[in-house]
Amino acid sequence: MKRLPKAAANLVGGGLFLALFVVFVAQVTARFVFNQPLPWTDELAVILYIWAILWATATMVPDREHVVFDLVWNHVGRRTRRVMQIVGQVAIGGLAAAALPATWDYVSFMRREGTPVLDLPFFWVFLPFVLLLVAMVLRALHTIWRAIRGQGLDAELHLP
Repeated sequence: MKRLPKAAANLVGGGLFLALFVVFVAQVTARFVFNQPLPWTDELAVILYIWAILWATATMVPDREHVVFDLVWNHVGRRTRRVMQIVGQVAIGGLAAAALPATWDYVSFMRREGTPVLDLPFFWVFLPFVLLLVAMVLRALHTIWRAIRGQGLDAELHLP
């Protein structure tokens, strides 16, 4: 059952990327084959790119694949790693949590403005950033809980 949310997240991410690819192909075809550029494809491609990147970062990319500074981590013991993990996640999760109210206010405010061509409310364009912040807070809480329990402290962070 644990794999179902991951599979759903991957399916949404793949769908976003597929939609971006289709829009890009339509854009190139219209511009270079028919010499009739379609303005909506530029706008939709940017929106889909924003959504795909923020969605993937929030839901699909595991912690071990994010950029890390592991020079110290790989040379200290479990206790120090636990402290480093907790302090780091409190900082990251705390900053994301602190940014949530103002970000939500801004995104909600942007509901009244629309994109230039599609007239899509900017609320829908910027909403994935709110989802990213929520995911960061939840991921930080989960990582803190695991560190308190002594889990995830043995593995080195460097990638092969």
